[in-house]
Amino acid sequence: MQKTRLDTARIRAALRVIDPIFLDTPLYRCEALEPALGCAVSIKLETANPIRSFKARGTEIVASRLTDLGDRSVVCASAGNLGQALAWSARGRGLEVTVVAARSATPVKLDRIRALGATLELVDGDHEAARERAAAIARNDGIRLLEDSLDLETCEGAATIGLELVAGEPSFDTVLIALGGGALATGVGHVLKEMAPGVEVICVQPLGAPALTRSWQQRRIVTTDTTDTIADGVAGRFPIPAVLADLLVVADDAVLVREESIIAGMRLLVDHAGLVVEPSAALGIAAVLEDRDRFAGRHVVTVVCGSNVDAEAYRRWVAPPR
Repeated sequence: MQKTRLDTARIRAALRVIDPIFLDTPLYRCEALEPALGCAVSIKLETANPIRSFKARGTEIVASRLTDLGDRSVVCASAGNLGQALAWSARGRGLEVTVVAARSATPVKLDRIRALGATLELVDGDHEAARERAAAIARNDGIRLLEDSLDLETCEGAATIGLELVAGEPSFDTVLIALGGGALATGVGHVLKEMAPGVEVICVQPLGAPALTRSWQQRRIVTTDTTDTIADGVAGRFPIPAVLADLLVVADDAVLVREESIIAGMRLLVDHAGLVVEPSAALGIAAVLEDRDRFAGRHVVTVVCGSNVDAEAYRRWVAPPR
């Protein structure tokens, strides 16, 4: 295997740092989904924890290292889930957290960041504007800037999901992973390519936020001027070069899916699996819906990565068509 920035020994060591409440999440065959999708489907459920997403696997490592170094403050930009995770991990360690988010971010995510004790600063614009402001705060205040997907803690924390996927003898042949900044895809992908190289790693991104997928396809950084997707958790415009380099090593394919397929995936997950998820978590199901022939007869795992979703928007999206 070609080298990535990640290290499997460090990933294994992270298991000793991450609060067990975020580890050993359910992995199960969901037969009720299979008639609609035409293939065997297993779910890796990353929502059954206090912040309802996988992000704390990484922030637990960050907060632990900051404490060991004697640092007291950290800032990040977030669409919502990273900010919640960092606030949760920092709260018990006496760390001060500032989270910068776009005013347009999902309200329920912003409310939870505040409730977990972080200082929340809202900015006009999108997530990229929040990233710029967070970097400015870090420079001005001389504190740690946590950059999702660039900082290895976020990738190697997510990679512990991969360790859990391969803990037994894998019966699946494909893993579908939501692609945003890239921490989840590069982390899980690294472990799979090293420990289960026969498993196909497919990254899935919305057609309305295609920057990292286009970058993977063209093997160079491709940016976009705007994004247009309900999947706010994966709506970046400026891929990170180091992340792309890792993704080129671990991803077998990267595909784009339409908004209507994401909504159909959310509908299937609640109707047939009893799971209320945010749009990013339905990307894997959307990929199968858009290319049933590709997955027919296969056994896929989809990582259900988050369930922080505005209730009113969710009801509007999944309401049966009239």
